Amino acid sequence: MTLGQAAKFLGVAQSTIRKWSDQGRVPAFYTPGGHRRYRRRDLESFVDRSGPGRRTATGPLVLVVDDDARLREYICVNLELAGYAVAEAENGDQALHAIDDQAPDLVLLDLVMPGVDGWELLRQLQERHGAIPVIMFSGKVDERAAAEAAEHGAQGFLGKPFDPEELLVRAKQLVPV
Repeated sequence: MTLGQAAKFLGVAQSTIRKWSDQGRVPAFYTPGGHRRYRRRDLESFVDRSGPGRRTATGPLVLVVDDDARLREYICVNLELAGYAVAEAENGDQALHAIDDQAPDLVLLDLVMPGVDGWELLRQLQERHGAIPVIMFSGKVDERAAAEAAEHGAQGFLGKPFDPEELLVRAKQLVPV
């Protein structure tokens, strides 16, 4: 498959699959003309290893809470490739149920969500479960956002869009794999 076909197959941008293949996450080969190509079986294997809803990793459990399904999937794939087990929630209510079922080692929490927002979810999480580390993120970032997150008890804050490598560095600081 061409780069464009592979990106469409995985449902990601061409720049994302290019980065993944540069990092060795998705195998690629090159034509004599120097063009990148992908085998369907390699892409299917990648999806089997890291697709949404998969919990094949045995590392620390990370709960990703965001109303944007594509961003959740992107974060989950990167976390799973780093060795974390991952659970997802698209809103505060789902997150609270997931946490009640199995307390995660780390919560990655979007600030702006419909219904229960990130601040309220953080408050309820602290009331119910105490000291589970939380990294918050938001597309609405100002100079006080990180300080306010820390004041509310979060251990980290990232502005969207963020580099997944930066997220992994912060996650590993709080909960090593």
